[in-house]
Amino acid sequence: MSWHQTIIVGNLGGDPELKYLQSGQAVCNFSVAVSERWRDRQTNEQREKTTWYRVDVWGAQAEHCNTYLSKGRQVMVIGNVTADAYMNNNGEAAASLKLTARTVQFLSGGNSGGGGGSQGGQSGGNDRASNYTSAPDSVDDIPF
Repeated sequence: MSWHQTIIVGNLGGDPELKYLQSGQAVCNFSVAVSERWRDRQTNEQREKTTWYRVDVWGAQAEHCNTYLSKGRQVMVIGNVTADAYMNNNGEAAASLKLTARTVQFLSGGNSGGGGGSQGGQSGGNDRASNYTSAPDSVDDIPF
């Protein structure tokens, strides 16, 4: 048996886009920026690297993401990642990362002014969609 899982925490780069397939299945797409910051040891300059992920969310969770997420909102996404190779505008080989989500946890307050996301409990405001996903089974499952 094989298994892989990717966990990212970042901010939406734009508002989500919800579509329905001919079968009636909902799919929501959005991009998430994951930034790492560090201080260069030689120059003592602050450095930053941002990795972008294209995220696909399916079913009822897709509809919740479309309703409650917006550009800049912080999320944790758990799912499977794939890399798609392509040629960029300069004719150079490049790749994009696509994350098919199993779980989306809303971490920062939304448009309603509600508080941060919860770990499976109630959160303030109209942010009830964050209850759609469950918390990890144990503290050892938390990625940080």
